[in-house]
Amino acid sequence: MALAKTGCHVRAICPPSHLLAKVGVVGRPHTYRWMAPLASFAEAIAATRPDLIIPCDDLATQHLHRLHQRARRRPDPDASICALIERSLGGPEYFPLVYARTRCLEIAREEGVRVPETSVIPDLGDLRKWTDRVGFPTVLKANATSGGEGVRIVRTFAEAELALRNLQAPPSLAKAAKWALIDREMALVSPALLRQGSVVNAQKFVEGREATTLVACWKGEVLAALHFEVLRTTCVAGPACVLRLIDNAEMVMASRKMVRRLNLSGLHGFDFMLASNSEGAYLIEINPRATQVAHITLGPGRDLPAALRAILAGESVRVAPELTEKDTIALFPGEWTRNPESGFLRSGYHDVPWECPDLVRACVIRRLNKKTIFPWRAKAQALVGPSQASSVVPEKPPRIV
Repeated sequence: MALAKTGCHVRAICPPSHLLAKVGVVGRPHTYRWMAPLASFAEAIAATRPDLIIPCDDLATQHLHRLHQRARRRPDPDASICALIERSLGGPEYFPLVYARTRCLEIAREEGVRVPETSVIPDLGDLRKWTDRVGFPTVLKANATSGGEGVRIVRTFAEAELALRNLQAPPSLAKAAKWALIDREMALVSPALLRQGSVVNAQKFVEGREATTLVACWKGEVLAALHFEVLRTTCVAGPACVLRLIDNAEMVMASRKMVRRLNLSGLHGFDFMLASNSEGAYLIEINPRATQVAHITLGPGRDLPAALRAILAGESVRVAPELTEKDTIALFPGEWTRNPESGFLRSGYHDVPWECPDLVRACVIRRLNKKTIFPWRAKAQALVGPSQASSVVPEKPPRIV
C-alpha cells in the first residue's frame, strides 16, 4: 500500500487465502505453490516483469536465492532473472550468509561493528565447552529461522541441552501440518518431510534493550533508514509490536558499514541490543527482507518506499507526509493481540490500515479465530481508530470502536 502511494505498480505472490488478497492495490495475487515454489516465483516474474522484487519473509528470500542459483547453473544461463534478483537483493556473494549467523557476525566484526561473541555449536561437547567458557545466560539460535521461532535464552546446562536438541531436530510432521492447515504457513512442510535439521549457534548474552533498523539501500549505499528501540514484543524473543523512534549513531554506522561490505540492495533489517552498562549497540542479526515497519513514512531520510521508487525511476525523492508526529508506534495487529488494554494503543500511534477495511476485518477475524476462549466485547473495544471505523465492522462480533 505504501509503495502504491508512491506511484509504483505493485503485484504479489502468496499462498491462496493470504491476507494480501485483501489489499486492493496488488490486484489478484499470483498463487504460491509450496510443492513448486521456484516455478511459482518464475511464473510470477515472467508475468509481471518487475523492476524490483521485495521479499517479505525469510522463505521468500531463500526461494529467490535458489532461483538465482538455478538460473546461473543452466546450460543457457538466464541473465535477465539473475540481474533482477541481484538488483533486488544485492551481490550474490552475500546470499549464503543469510543462512550462517556466525559468519555474518564475523564479517561485521571485521568492519569494526560491535557484535557479541558467536559460535556454531555442532554437538553437546561443543555446547559444554561454550558454556564453561562464556557462562549463563546464553542464547542459542538456529539458522534460517525468524520471528523468534529459532531462539532460546537458556540459564542452565540442562536448559541448554534440551534447547540444542530441539533446535537441531527437524520440525515434526504434526507441527508442519498445524502451520499449513491452521496458520496457512508452508515454511515447515519441506523440512518436516525431508527431515532437515538446523545448524545451531551460541551467542553471548547481552543485557540490555532490543533495537531494530530497517534500511532501503542500493548497490551498497543506504538511501533511507528507520531506527527503533523495541518497547514490547509479541512473546519472548518474538517480533516487535511496540517501537520508539530513536537516533543512535552506532546503529546508523553499523548498518551503513554492513550495507557497503555486503553490497546490499532493496530492504534489509538489522537487529541490535543496546547494552545496559554502556549504551553500546551490539549487532545480533541481519534480516535479508522487509520487516513490519517498512511502510512507516516519517519524513526525509525516513521514507523507504519513496527512496526505492526514486532510485528505480531515476528521479528525486518525493517524501510522503509523515504518518505521525508521535515517536511511539504500536503495530497492528500485534500489540492489540498481545494486550487489548495496552496503553500504547492510545498513547502511541496505532498502526491500523483503516484505508483498507477488508484487510482490517480479515486481520481481526483471523486473530480472533485463533483464540479458543475469547471475551468478545472487552477485546473488541480496545481497537481504537478514527470515526469512520464503523465501516470495518465484521459481519459478526466483535464491534470495532
